[in-house]
Amino acid sequence: RAVAIEAVERASRVCEAVFKRLVTDETLTKKDKSPVTVADFSAQAVVNNILEKYFPNDPIVGEEDSKDLLGEEGRVLREKVVELTNTAVNTPMSTEEVLKAIDRGQYAGGSTGRHWTLDPIDGTKGFLRGEQFAVCLALIIDGKVRLGVVGCPNLPYDMSQPEGEKGVLAVAVEKQGAFQRKLNVKDFIETPIFVSIVEDSCNASFCESVEAGHANHGDSAKIAELLGITKQSVRMDSQCKYVAVARGDADIYLRLPVDSKYVEKIWDHAAGNIIIQEAGGQVSDVNGEPLDFSQGRTLSANKGVIAANANIFGTVVEAVKATLSNKF
Repeated sequence: RAVAIEAVERASRVCEAVFKRLVTDETLTKKDKSPVTVADFSAQAVVNNILEKYFPNDPIVGEEDSKDLLGEEGRVLREKVVELTNTAVNTPMSTEEVLKAIDRGQYAGGSTGRHWTLDPIDGTKGFLRGEQFAVCLALIIDGKVRLGVVGCPNLPYDMSQPEGEKGVLAVAVEKQGAFQRKLNVKDFIETPIFVSIVEDSCNASFCESVEAGHANHGDSAKIAELLGITKQSVRMDSQCKYVAVARGDADIYLRLPVDSKYVEKIWDHAAGNIIIQEAGGQVSDVNGEPLDFSQGRTLSANKGVIAANANIFGTVVEAVKATLSNKF
């Protein structure tokens, strides 16, 4: 638990350093994604380096590999990644060590033994806008998520004060509850977090993606109508949505399939999944089946995601099934 927290905190610092140094008005207008690429690689190198130090035998299912950093074509990017990685590690890492750390994330996953899964930057567009993104790390043992940490550098600690202190780290261990603490602040005070206690779906609110491509907003509107939801949605990118529902800022998170071929990646949901459950909520796919993290690098046995507090979860699942009516 302490190692995972340290890894996510350091990776979050790298992402913030990249944002300050490399994201400008110009990168946004040109839709230049290179700062995200630097942050992705650097954050993965930092986390994998820490995991290797403490758990040398644990494989990692990560999103990135180092092929884009190799050779002369990758030189400029490689140099930036090495420089920024070294802002967050105790002992400086050579170029070779950074590339090796990144490539520790190539494990295939599966149903036996221990492995970690990492999303070094979840919510790339949110990151570029200076809005919500997350560093997400989870430990999976025998196909089940046992620990999850989500670092949200730009998430307000208290959503009732959106301009107040920002930077949240949410952590959950199986059967030990879910907690939040301030990210990168020396006081290690953790407070328990709980999903909302809304009992009627008409009083609930959705937490939805900012990015239209991530969800079918037409189906969402139909589901909202069935549930009698009139409250404005809380909109944000990344697994910060899981954290928002886990601490009661919103009541329902839906990730509806955009098409029948799309398969979710385990690193996009593992940490958020256990945080919601340990905060007293429930998570399933759009058919009400639990998310199955034993299938490898993807959630190939599932379609979409539903998360909500336990009071309204069953009602939400029924509304989703009625709307999608076996489309998936």
